Amino acid sequence: MNNMKTVFLLVLLTVALVIVGELVGGTQGMMFFFILALMFNVGSYWFSDKIVLRMYRARPAPGNSRLTETVRLVSQMAGLPMPKVLIIDKPHANAFATGRNPDHAALAATTGLLDLLDNQELEGVVAHELAHIGNRDILIGTVAAVIAGTITLVSRLAWFTSGDDDNNPYLGLLVMITAPIAAVLIQMAISRSREFAADQTGAGYVHSPNGLASALQKLHISSQKIRLNANPATAHMFIVNPLSARGMAKLFSTHPPLEERIARLKAMTRGAVS
Repeated sequence: MNNMKTVFLLVLLTVALVIVGELVGGTQGMMFFFILALMFNVGSYWFSDKIVLRMYRARPAPGNSRLTETVRLVSQMAGLPMPKVLIIDKPHANAFATGRNPDHAALAATTGLLDLLDNQELEGVVAHELAHIGNRDILIGTVAAVIAGTITLVSRLAWFTSGDDDNNPYLGLLVMITAPIAAVLIQMAISRSREFAADQTGAGYVHSPNGLASALQKLHISSQKIRLNANPATAHMFIVNPLSARGMAKLFSTHPPLEERIARLKAMTRGAVS
């Protein structure tokens, strides 16, 4: 269901791109901005892992560390290549995976997370992050970013062309305001869908959702006490949102509510989620 939802949302983004592009710049204008957005996001796809790891000053984890041994064990259980393993010296408890494919991947965890979780909970978190790698969520996120970015760029064109004799200025203003918001909402919905999918896939890797469910409960409490000075552009990568999201901001959140994620994991234990 999560994969079907992702496909549906990607198709919806694509349809929105075609409609906005045709309204604003025609086929040629749409293709120009699509190529421009593609160039920006392909660069991000290939180099974002190095940028993000450097941004958070991640250092290689020792080969015999608890984190490395856990990643090695879960990688074998999942049938995935062993990623690079890194540690971030931060008291905030969190983790993320990055890399363009399973053969070029990295998994990083904070010292705060390692201090907080027991072995079963750490396995659950590692499995979730490896699921992002196995499900190629970096690629899916990049595709969504390309399309959403193109819609935003094309909608900006609507403002500059709204004064032309053949164009309705009110239509241009409407497209400029609503199209980027709609694109971002769909992009965030895709991100939330991939979090659910990674929870489910990761629980399958370790044959139990209990460790991840318990870890998410601890991480939720810990994140309210110790904040991470995270770049909003990288917030979607972490297992729990390092940024606060209240009220209307939840619509733009890259993560589904932790309460719902935990409830779904507990339902898996009862066999209620396929």
